Amino acid sequence: MPDSLGVAVLASGSGTNLQAIIEQLHEDPGSGVDLVRIIGSRAGIGAMARAEGHDIPTAVHPAGPLTGDWLLGELDACGAGLVVLAGWLKLISPVVVRAFRGRMINIHPALLPSFGGPGMYGRRVHEAVVASGARITGATVHFVDEVYDHGAIIAQWPVPVMEDDDGEALAARVLKVEHRLLPAVVRAYADGTFVLGDAGQVEWKGAWFDGEAFSMARSS
Repeated sequence: MPDSLGVAVLASGSGTNLQAIIEQLHEDPGSGVDLVRIIGSRAGIGAMARAEGHDIPTAVHPAGPLTGDWLLGELDACGAGLVVLAGWLKLISPVVVRAFRGRMINIHPALLPSFGGPGMYGRRVHEAVVASGARITGATVHFVDEVYDHGAIIAQWPVPVMEDDDGEALAARVLKVEHRLLPAVVRAYADGTFVLGDAGQVEWKGAWFDGEAFSMARSS
């Protein structure tokens, strides 16, 4: 795919956000996005099966502690211009963060800086939101830095918390938003619509927000 952005996705679970990227970007010749490597934190996870089903090259991190040199080697070998953490549960090594500063993003299932940090992933996040009494949650895409869920926020999409929600119901509603928000941000990055500025804040070069899609997702 000439003149496309090579994207590597790191995943630790079932890979539904990866599937959204595959369907909305990788399979669209006009998206400017080509998935060049899917890296799993372990073998046998759903994300690996999804990648293999679409003939996307995969790699599995060796057992043991997360190795910065190994991951950096994989990313360099596949020519990744952007790294997307989609359900990746391990803290990225500082050597990799430095090498890909401004070229690595993560999606988190809450409105950061609330309900983030070590141990806050998956159902735990949604159960904490419900327990807190918050009326609004959502999804956040942000640049990755050396701290869990801490880098500059790129985009957020709010989701209402209903009075009868439990963690499972809320997770399902937020996931629908994640499947729209993450591919939209990746496409915007590929288009050069935003960058991480020298001051550590997101700098926007143009518009990308779809108000109609936002309204539809809020009511779903």
